[in-house]
Amino acid sequence: MAGFVDTSEFRNGLKIEIDGEPFIIEYFQHVKPGKGSAFVRTKIRSLLSGRVLEPTLKSGDKVGVPDIEEKDMQFLYVQGEDFYFMDTRNYEQTFLGEKVLGEAKNFLKENITVSVVFWNGKAIAVNMPNSVDLKVTECDPGVRGDTVSGALKPAKLETGYTVNVPLFINEGDVLKIDTRDGKYLTRVATAG
Repeated sequence: MAGFVDTSEFRNGLKIEIDGEPFIIEYFQHVKPGKGSAFVRTKIRSLLSGRVLEPTLKSGDKVGVPDIEEKDMQFLYVQGEDFYFMDTRNYEQTFLGEKVLGEAKNFLKENITVSVVFWNGKAIAVNMPNSVDLKVTECDPGVRGDTVSGALKPAKLETGYTVNVPLFINEGDVLKIDTRDGKYLTRVATAG
């Protein structure tokens, strides 16, 4: 553990350690009731398991700061259920399991650079960029004059992920995909 932080220093995105497990603060609220002492309502998510807790802490309580390090690493390849990454500075490799990656695995393509989170020297999570550009590998062809507003069709991307896209998208197009919700944002390049 790298020290302590007071509840008055809480902010969204702050990483804290409770009972030997690293968490990230997703929401907090300082409450000063008319009677009694002030307290802090929090919503925290485990960086190891993803479970969400909503503890209430007394104002002025101290919690631990986890030994967390983030490194920019390049995604190399998949072997079985393990996804391998390489540190671009010293060429050391590490891997993360499919379960640890969660939805991020849908947006990983070779040579993309991501931020890998380490806790006590062990890789525990990946922070993806907000959007990635992926090529469409399978899609029904766009039909000329098919301009129904808001109509969507499924398109399979180079990572195997399927996303709903507008009717004008064709096989070979490169799309910008939001990694936070997995939705289509815009077409970056057309097939050709």
